[in-house]
Amino acid sequence: MAKIVVLGAGISGHTAAAFLKKKLGRKHEVVVVSPGAYYQWIPSNIWVGVGKMGIDQVRFKLKPVYDRWKIDFRQAKATAIFPEGNSDSGRPFVAVEYTGEGNRGETANIDYDFLVNATGPKLNFEATEGLGPGKFTHSVCSCDHAAETWKELQVCLERMKQGERIKFLIGTGHPAATCQGAAFEYALNVAYEIKSRGLMHMAEITWISNEYELGDFGMGGAFIKRGGYITPTKVFSESIFAEYGINWIKRAGVMKVEKGVAHYETLDGQLHTISFDFAMLIPAFAGVGMKAFSKAGEDITGQLFVPNGLMKVDADYSGKAFEDWSVEDWPSVYQSPAFKNIFATGIAFAPPHQISKPMKSPNGTLITPAPPRTGMPSGVIGKIVALNIVNQILKNSNGFKHKASMGKMGAACVVSSGYSLLRGNAATMTVFPIVPDWQKYPEWGRDLNYTVGEAGLAGHWIKLFLHYMFIHKAKGYPFWWLIPE
Repeated sequence: MAKIVVLGAGISGHTAAAFLKKKLGRKHEVVVVSPGAYYQWIPSNIWVGVGKMGIDQVRFKLKPVYDRWKIDFRQAKATAIFPEGNSDSGRPFVAVEYTGEGNRGETANIDYDFLVNATGPKLNFEATEGLGPGKFTHSVCSCDHAAETWKELQVCLERMKQGERIKFLIGTGHPAATCQGAAFEYALNVAYEIKSRGLMHMAEITWISNEYELGDFGMGGAFIKRGGYITPTKVFSESIFAEYGINWIKRAGVMKVEKGVAHYETLDGQLHTISFDFAMLIPAFAGVGMKAFSKAGEDITGQLFVPNGLMKVDADYSGKAFEDWSVEDWPSVYQSPAFKNIFATGIAFAPPHQISKPMKSPNGTLITPAPPRTGMPSGVIGKIVALNIVNQILKNSNGFKHKASMGKMGAACVVSSGYSLLRGNAATMTVFPIVPDWQKYPEWGRDLNYTVGEAGLAGHWIKLFLHYMFIHKAKGYPFWWLIPE
């Protein structure tokens, strides 16, 4: 009997665990370790942040689902990996600290034959002084954060009704932050809520981002086919912001936040400030901080992880010049080069380099979006890792039948801008591949037959449909495995 431990129960980890158990059945053991009791459908946190959905519409408890699937669920935080075991045991194991009611603070070692690191990111608010919940800005990175953000947004809406002009600042809160798409979507939804109340004349909405141009989204932007014309995502994004009356600041790295004031540096090296009444800024992401130790107790964290805590996989980390990289540098099976029974999926794996060209200010500050790996790519990667592990267990094969390089994988993104069956709107965009392949597609970097974008009410209906479809899939309801990632 093989034992597979999955660290994390987000989109990638939950997908991996589901396919592992479905394919392996009761003869093999699947253990999921996650510090939270809930699964969250994170893309819909945007709607929680504007009061259109409640927390329990975007989350559900994991244990009942895993009990039904016969998966061993441990509500705990992984703290260290011992890939060779230790002096007491020759089996590899992961050290955990329990976080649930009843055994909070207790520790344990969970042995494994295969380990899947799907821990997702640490929301690195502390990388920017004054950033984050409990300080001076808000977040939609979790449903709890989004619910608190909606409370504060309601206060601002009421102040506007009373005749007070309110300044909104939405975007990225660190020079190297990713997830511009989530902040972009939240800005549009805030604008929609203000407009629907007839209060736009009382609002000043500003987008602030580390993107070189709007629509970069950490993937170097894209050229999309729209209405028969080829349009850069820069024009696509600027036109949507202009339609909603949103101002923008680009090439900006937020360095510090104080009450009502954000300090930022622009790519030309200039230092600026902007005042606000309400700010929602996405933090930088980092690894969750796991350590690794050899059998002798030596710290081997550097063998498994890059300095920011994300896990090394089958990618080229040689540090070659940005101009020299290719899609072949990107991982395809997400296996640790140091230990062949360890894999990393979703945001937990370390990208080999930027997708957007790294840009530094004269002060040496890197102001460039980190590569995105959320949503659809995370689900696909979780699935292929699970299927490859299944193949190794059931067929005793060390080969990899399934591969999912972001340089050979497409992705779809639906950015809502208003929640209404009749008046809602959404910008729908697909890109293929995610990492541009300039050798295969020398003119545009991507296949324009599959890199397209449109805006309209139909996109909003798609967004709503996807919400309920993926909740259905995540809960393991009938024929869940037929729903694509």
